[in-house]
Amino acid sequence: MTTTIVLIRHGETAWNAERRLQGHIDIALNAEGLRQAEALAGALDGEHFDAIIASDLQRAHQTAQALARVQGMPVHTDPGLRERCFGGFEGLLYAEIEQRFPREFAAWQARDIDGVMPPGIRVAETFRQFYQRCVHAITRLAQQHAGRSLALVAHGGVLECAYRAALGLALDTPRDFAVLNASINRFSVTDGKLTLLSWGEVAHLQRGVLDELN
Repeated sequence: MTTTIVLIRHGETAWNAERRLQGHIDIALNAEGLRQAEALAGALDGEHFDAIIASDLQRAHQTAQALARVQGMPVHTDPGLRERCFGGFEGLLYAEIEQRFPREFAAWQARDIDGVMPPGIRVAETFRQFYQRCVHAITRLAQQHAGRSLALVAHGGVLECAYRAALGLALDTPRDFAVLNASINRFSVTDGKLTLLSWGEVAHLQRGVLDELN
């Protein structure tokens, strides 16, 4: 049976706005992110979901809660939908990472999918490990809810991995597609295979739409 999935990136955080790497650090939505979450919920009001499942990091959970209030449903959490763990890079601006860890930063920017980042409070995942973890989480949830419709609220890296899995893109190719905060991205999953239906729906985030909701 085919499972339909609306895969959503969380709304904006202060760290998104200043290009500070979050990873597993648990950052809340900023004011703009909360507005985006409400606009997202309004855009999906009238669509049917059998379950709403979010990463257990609060920026994703807060975004999912806005949708859940409109849908009259609970939010379930799954740590498999977390963003990639970046180890010692977490909490730093991109410019600071380049200064402190030039070799590891260069490997990251060159898309070395098995490149090892310096450990911090947590041990970092390679991109290959991260890809396997989050694609497995999405297909596992699809199997658990076979034939149903899911809203999954996750992170930019998770959306990237789903996009690559659906289109069969090599992991070491550049990310030449946008992954936008509070965007709506649609997939189907049949027999464990992801198929991309639409990508990057953000019309609901236009300022006029947001203002109408306030």
